[in-house]
Amino acid sequence: MKIRPFRTADQPSVIQLWTDCGLVKPQNDPAKDIHRKLTIQPELFLVGCDSEGNIIASIMGGYEGHRGWINYLAVHPDQQRKGYARQLMDNIEKRLREMGCPKINLQIRDTNREVIAFYRAIGYLEDPVISLGKRLEKDS
Repeated sequence: MKIRPFRTADQPSVIQLWTDCGLVKPQNDPAKDIHRKLTIQPELFLVGCDSEGNIIASIMGGYEGHRGWINYLAVHPDQQRKGYARQLMDNIEKRLREMGCPKINLQIRDTNREVIAFYRAIGYLEDPVISLGKRLEKDS
């Protein structure tokens, strides 16, 4: 898999990938999420392509000076269990480390047991915190 920065022309393929992976939810408009990301640290929005140039994976990273964040890590269901998610995580972790990021946070739905197991396997631990959120803009 070749990892490269997201390009505007990738949007339909990335949204389809996220849909295929079950990441698109009614409260999050994926096109708006992409637009927002392209205004802040677009260099931390990466895609993975197969040998034919098809997008098979994605990841969004971010760093606000205190913590790094991971969003939209996705690998097409037909391409899972080949090490691609790990490649993307290694790449984004390196980029965040180079920016001076001391710690990465991420959120996973508590029902997504396979993804939780993946992150644990690559060194992520459950923090004793409660995640709270407040929508400032309605996407639906």
